[in-house]
Amino acid sequence: MLSRRSLLGGMAAGAVLTPADRLIGKPRSGGRIRVATIVASTADTLDPARAGNSSDFMRMFLLYSGLTQYDGALRAHPGLAESIETDDNIVWTIRLRRGVHFHNGRALSPDDVVYSLLRHRDPAVGSKVKAVAEQFAGARRTGPLEVELRLSGPNPDIPIMLAQPQFVIVENGRRDFSVANGTGPFAMKSFAPGIRTVVRRNPNYWKQARPYLDEIELIAIPDELSRVNALLSGDVQLALAITPGSVKRVRASSTSLVMETRSGIFTDLIMRQDNPVTRNPDFVLAMKHLMDRDLIKRALFRGYATIANDQPISPLDPYFNPEIPQRAFDPEKAKFLLKRAGLLGTRLPVYASPAANLSVDMGSILQEHAAQIGLKLAINRVPSDGYWSTHWMKHPLTFGNINQRPTADMMFSLFFKSKATENEAGWSNEKFDRMLIEARQSSDPVLRKAIYGDMQWMIHRSGGVGIPVFISLLDGYDRRIRGLQPIPLGGLMGYTFGEHVWLDA
Repeated sequence: MLSRRSLLGGMAAGAVLTPADRLIGKPRSGGRIRVATIVASTADTLDPARAGNSSDFMRMFLLYSGLTQYDGALRAHPGLAESIETDDNIVWTIRLRRGVHFHNGRALSPDDVVYSLLRHRDPAVGSKVKAVAEQFAGARRTGPLEVELRLSGPNPDIPIMLAQPQFVIVENGRRDFSVANGTGPFAMKSFAPGIRTVVRRNPNYWKQARPYLDEIELIAIPDELSRVNALLSGDVQLALAITPGSVKRVRASSTSLVMETRSGIFTDLIMRQDNPVTRNPDFVLAMKHLMDRDLIKRALFRGYATIANDQPISPLDPYFNPEIPQRAFDPEKAKFLLKRAGLLGTRLPVYASPAANLSVDMGSILQEHAAQIGLKLAINRVPSDGYWSTHWMKHPLTFGNINQRPTADMMFSLFFKSKATENEAGWSNEKFDRMLIEARQSSDPVLRKAIYGDMQWMIHRSGGVGIPVFISLLDGYDRRIRGLQPIPLGGLMGYTFGEHVWLDA
């Protein structure tokens, strides 16, 4: 078991609106399913360090295993690690499970863990979690099934953070990721970047009797209507990211259902701080006041959302700060701020895509409100394919789509720390960076909550992102699918569905 300390930081579970009898029952082995994802490109990867979107995350959890795993409340449970213990939150002892083998038959060893953790620090690897892994001062083998991980400073969240898809364990020395060799529930059968991924059951998986399915195929269907049609026609059995407008149609069918999971995921307007227009504090504040949050929740998400307040920590998080006054939709104040900034009458392009959940519709609402006060926004709808590599963060105004992270530390470290590679707005605040370290080094939850609360204030006031709502996750599934439960990190059980689901007769 993980130590009591290592379980701190869990979050409240999301809610499932599907009848419970659709989710439980005696598991059956066998069968094949197809899963419709939303993203595919030639940049699709089998390298966990480079995993950056929902399709990548699914591949990681199908093919690899992590040291820890999440439950529905985002608490850490044993994975490849039977225990993770510490006395000071700096030096962590990781004891590995016996009898685990990679798909090529080689036994899991501490050297694999050491290599997997430390490779994220190498800039040449291009790890999406490099900002987090910079905490890893060192790791070494201390026994046949034991690893010592030493941090540069205290962090009580380490067991929770290690359950992220990028931190799954790869083979020692592995640099060629044209093929996958993991310890996960499925082994690679075929992989065509931008087209499909097919995996087959791993008969030597370290969890007895799992997985239940023989084969899973992932295909990308970026268009939501096409995903729904594929689900209702039986062409796919799971469909990621159903829009609220499709819920009634899916539930009215005789073949399919919808699962809702409350989450901290958000689609945000990114105002780059390296551009003289979008870094203007008056412009940033004006755009935040132009966000009609109630309309976005009601019209775009049909109520399947929670009003947000231009900072990334959701009410599901134990460190959420409820004391920050809710920012109001106020076009007149926005007009005043834009006039003061000398930007009324300015024409600005905004890049949106179906890849960023309902960002095109959000952009249209924003465009309409802006036009009424004299700001000309030109919404450029671009395809999902390649959006994240070609447009996201590449223009002064774009939309992002950020999955929930299991801890406030991870959210801040990955997206708001000054030098983080995915600091979307390029926002830089030295005081914020110092507070991040201060909170990480504290073992006092009251002090950490106070620090994280102040950091939320800072982003709310001056951060270069506008966050209107936290979005509930809606996934469509065939009525024969069993085993689905909510995990707020992402759709389809935080992308870990593969080892849990089975087909009922």
